[in-house]
Amino acid sequence: MIRISNIQIQLGERSLFQDLSWTVLPGSRTGLVGNNGAGKTTLLRIMAGETTVDSGTVTVPKGLRIGYLPQDLVELPDVPVLSFLRSRTGLAAAEEELAACAGRLAGLPPESPDHERELNRHDLLLKRFEALDGYAFDAMAGKILSGLGFSQEDMNRSTGCFSGGWKMRLHLAGLLLICPDILLLDEPTNHLDSESMEWLEGWLSGFRGTIVAVSHDRRFLDKICTTIAELSLGRISLYKGNFSDYLDERERRIEELRRQERLQKDEIARMEEFIERFRYKASKAASVQSRIKRLEKISLVEVEEDTKKVSFRFPPCVRSGLEVIVLENGGKKYGNHTVFSEASLTVRRGEKIALVGVNGAGKSTLSRILSGTEGLTSGTVRRGHNVRIAFFSQQSSENLDYSKTVWESLSGRNPAWTAQDKRNLLGAFLFSGDDIFKPVPVLSGGEKSRLALLKLLMEESNCLVLDEPTNHLDMQTKDLFQRALLEYDGTLVIVSHDRYFLDNLVTRVVEIASGKLLDYPGNYSWFIEKRKALSSEAEEKRTRPKEKEDPEKDRKRLEAEKRNLLYRKKRKVMDKLEPVEEQISLLEKQQSERDGLLSDPAFLADSEKVRNLLIQRNDAAKELDSLYGQWERLMAEIEMIDKTG
Repeated sequence: MIRISNIQIQLGERSLFQDLSWTVLPGSRTGLVGNNGAGKTTLLRIMAGETTVDSGTVTVPKGLRIGYLPQDLVELPDVPVLSFLRSRTGLAAAEEELAACAGRLAGLPPESPDHERELNRHDLLLKRFEALDGYAFDAMAGKILSGLGFSQEDMNRSTGCFSGGWKMRLHLAGLLLICPDILLLDEPTNHLDSESMEWLEGWLSGFRGTIVAVSHDRRFLDKICTTIAELSLGRISLYKGNFSDYLDERERRIEELRRQERLQKDEIARMEEFIERFRYKASKAASVQSRIKRLEKISLVEVEEDTKKVSFRFPPCVRSGLEVIVLENGGKKYGNHTVFSEASLTVRRGEKIALVGVNGAGKSTLSRILSGTEGLTSGTVRRGHNVRIAFFSQQSSENLDYSKTVWESLSGRNPAWTAQDKRNLLGAFLFSGDDIFKPVPVLSGGEKSRLALLKLLMEESNCLVLDEPTNHLDMQTKDLFQRALLEYDGTLVIVSHDRYFLDNLVTRVVEIASGKLLDYPGNYSWFIEKRKALSSEAEEKRTRPKEKEDPEKDRKRLEAEKRNLLYRKKRKVMDKLEPVEEQISLLEKQQSERDGLLSDPAFLADSEKVRNLLIQRNDAAKELDSLYGQWERLMAEIEMIDKTG
């Protein structure tokens, strides 16, 4: 398919690729992975013919149809959507040629010598038109556009009406309609919501061509890839299986490389010791020279730095009230457009909540309202006692101080963070070595976004509201960030299109759909399952033959269903509440007994016993405080169930 042989690319003093070779086989479905800066995008551009190499060869079969989706936003001609797609696929040109040929043919008499030539040409053009699925094009385009989140009305709009993210979707739609021999996809899920991602995964599963995809979305790579190509230290290493299989095998290979590295270092040390010891002994001259030559020929085992060693933790938060943010009957409009109405939501201390919904549903708007940076059109939103909110948006990088360096940007912030804490945090977010002294103006867009996120994480807050915080993080950094958020003892409200990241982090999902807030207790996978079940139920009801209506019977049935649902919801919480109450009762009884001993003069005479008892009492008090918090949260859940049914 595409053969890359011994290519080299030099970026200033840095060698990006050093004799890199790779053959992309026909029909393969490969995920191209590696750390930020490894050269994944450059390698895709080389295969797409958009970047040249300093040395080596790139062999592409003649006539191979390549579909390349870049990561950066593309400019589109300002034309109607379907016209753009017709042009992008070559159908518009085929239609014009066919119409012109038909016009010429109509003007020629059958006996004319040019008539037969034009007739043959018309047949060829018609076959080309049919090969492009000309008759079914509108239906196919509509299906793909719908899958990528476009409405029926969008198909009649001009491309200039859409934002950059939606233009990338149109560009992707054009590639899928072409159905090329090979798809080169650079972060294809960046501008997609979860529904569009799932649709794209389904489409790619049925695609018969070759795929090479760069993505930071684990779930996407798991679903579409059967091979992983890791770009590391300027070379490609291939792994069979999907991304999860790759992680397991990579760990095994790295352990083996480390073992080989240790053995090699020991061998080198022994040879160097021998050379130094016998360098000036004539009787050992031959042996010394032999070892010197062996040292010169040794190819050093290289192991990429283990990013798992880098980590950070949030300092303990100041405790807030039980209710952190309360939205009541909230409504938001922009002109005549209603984002949501009569929406209510209570965010409680310690919760980790995901805000989800299709693009344009209002996730970012709701995050700004909850953070207090934007107001409501109607209704109220209030903060609870002692709540300190830190808000990250996709525009947060615009607020950086351009007169400072990276390190200076973090200076003088939360005193709980030591200088070493800050260095660990910077390293975790891909600022290492001299990078920390870079002036802010020279940073890339991704680096600025990461720095803005770091500044926010260092604020003295107990509630984080984060809008797409992982957009510019590689997989390793996302893992570090996720682990830190899991241990964070404050409250979290997050918007993210990364399903794996959310699934292993949040305990509650709030969906914005059709201007309403829909609440799903549980992780992201549970939300997806529940939504599918509700969709199936709705479809079943829609297609079920209508029975003769009995209003009284229906009312009683609905009331019974509601009571049963209410009982099941409360029972789940009560199952958690009862052991907490039992533990509280036991600890309170023990504390009472300890207090009795502390009022006993005979006991107080033994200072060692008093000291041990005070330690026990203090530990029990801390445990009780934690249990009281759990009890309050569970009681609040029961109250909310009673209110909302």
